Amino acid sequence: MAVDRARIEAAVAEILAAIGEDADRDGLRATPRRVADAYGEFFGGLGHDPVALLSDTVPVGERTGELVLLRNLSFRSVCEHHLLPFVGTAHLAYLPGEHVVGLGRLPAVLDTLAARPQLQERLTEEVADALQSGLAPRGVLVVLDAVHGCVSTRGPRQTASSTVTMASRGELSDPIARAEIMNLIGSAA
Repeated sequence: MAVDRARIEAAVAEILAAIGEDADRDGLRATPRRVADAYGEFFGGLGHDPVALLSDTVPVGERTGELVLLRNLSFRSVCEHHLLPFVGTAHLAYLPGEHVVGLGRLPAVLDTLAARPQLQERLTEEVADALQSGLAPRGVLVVLDAVHGCVSTRGPRQTASSTVTMASRGELSDPIARAEIMNLIGSAA
């Protein structure tokens, strides 16, 4: 689903007028187009099924491995409350069931779900649900650590803070199993 760039451009021009700016002045003339382009990218995940990205799995036979962990994946999203960005690091883990998937598919799921108006808490759960649904693993763990524009640049202006959220499924819902993976995630620092 593509965003309606013309409507975004008109809305941005109206916002500029509403704050007392002239959308036709040199520095702002291209701003409505630039914002429309950015919103096309920021919200490009709308209408796309992240589980479909996991459809190309490979049977693993008798040996499924103990854990697949991708650490330090960069992501960005836009907070649905203020339409301000939040950026961070994701750590995605799963215990393979009968299938594995190409490693590049995991960040693609994250990117698809992050490219929507979001809450970090919901994004964490949606990534875990997509991995669980698309891979049928024995367990899933998703940890997101992000800095929110709505916390760092407005209101409380806490520029050094970050928010950590976690979602687990299956065998990785066990606190001992989670602790082991959290140790692996932390050892990358």
